[in-house]
Amino acid sequence: MNRKQTVLVTGGAGYVGAILVPKLLNQGYYVKVLDLYTYGEDVFDGIENKTDLEEIKGDICDHDLLKSSLHGCDAVIHLACISNDPTFELDPELSKKVNYDAFEPLVQISKESGIKKFIYASTCSVYGISEAEQVTEDHPLLPITDYNKYKGLCEPILTKYQSDEFTTVTIRPATVCGYSPRQRFDLSVNILTNHAYNNNHIKVFGGKQERPNIHIEDITDLYVMLLELPKEKIAGKIYNAGYQNRSIADIAQIVHDVVKQEIPDRDEPTIETTPSDDIRSYRISSEKIKKELNFVPTHTLEDAVRDLIKAFRNNKFEDSMNNPKYFNIKTLKTETQCNIS
Repeated sequence: MNRKQTVLVTGGAGYVGAILVPKLLNQGYYVKVLDLYTYGEDVFDGIENKTDLEEIKGDICDHDLLKSSLHGCDAVIHLACISNDPTFELDPELSKKVNYDAFEPLVQISKESGIKKFIYASTCSVYGISEAEQVTEDHPLLPITDYNKYKGLCEPILTKYQSDEFTTVTIRPATVCGYSPRQRFDLSVNILTNHAYNNNHIKVFGGKQERPNIHIEDITDLYVMLLELPKEKIAGKIYNAGYQNRSIADIAQIVHDVVKQEIPDRDEPTIETTPSDDIRSYRISSEKIKKELNFVPTHTLEDAVRDLIKAFRNNKFEDSMNNPKYFNIKTLKTETQCNIS
C-alpha cells in the first residue's frame, strides 16, 4: 500500500488554512501545520479524527524547526505571512523578516528536504493601482505598500528554484471572503457583513475602488487541486485567482441586499459613504487559470454573506465587532509574539 502524501501548510491555523486543512485531510493527505497559533489553539477542534494531522507550534524563521517539520513531506503550501497593509506597518522590520527574509531559506530548505511541489500564496494586491479593464499575470507589478512589495519580490525567488524535481507555482489570490473557524473581520466583504448584521449600518470608505474577490471555499479548493495536478501543467507558473471584480460600493449593496433578504423582519441596513485614503483599485483577469487548469470558482459574494449570516445565527463568534482575535492588527497590538498566519 502506498503511503499517504504529506503536506506541510505554513500558517495553516490561519483564516484560509482553517478551511484548507480539513479538506486536505478529507482527501487522504497527512497534514502538518506550522503556525504560531497567535489567534488561538482551538482552530481544529471541530475535526473529529486528527490521526493524520500534526500541529507544530513555531516560527517559519526557525531554520532547524523548518528542517524537522519538512522531514518526510512531499509538498508545501505556503500561506504564512503577516497579512494586510495595516498589520505589516505595525512593525515593518519584523514584517519584512517574516514575509520576505524568511522566504528564500524556506524554499531552499524545502528543496533540499526533497519536497516535490511548492505552492506559494502571493496576492493580487501586487498590482497596486491599474486602470486596465482586466489585469493579467503579465501586468507590471506596481505595489504601493511594503506588504504588496515583499509579497511580489518573493515570486521570482521561488521561480529561480524551479526544476524537474521541484515544482513551483505561485497563486495571486483576490481578496478572500466567507466564513472560517479562524474568522477574519478585516477583509472587505466580511467587514461590511459584520457591520450590516450587528449594527444594521454599513460604512463605505470611498466606494469607487474596485477589488477582485474570491470565496474561501474556492481558493481552498484550488490549493487542493494544485496538489493533484501533474507538474507539467503548473511548473513555474503564476496565476491570478479571482471571481467577481466589484467596487466597494457594489459590495456594500450586495451585503445590504442579502441581509435584507435573510432578515426581512427588521429594517434594512443603511449605507453611509465617507472619503478614504485607500486608493488601491484594480480588476484582475482569471482567464489564464480557467484556460490552462480549468479552474472556475463557483461561490459568489452573495454566498459568502449568507455563510457569515448563518454563522452569526449559530453563535459562532464572540463579540465580532470588538474581539481582537478577528482583527489581525488588533491582536498583534496586544501580542508580544509575531503572528505568521
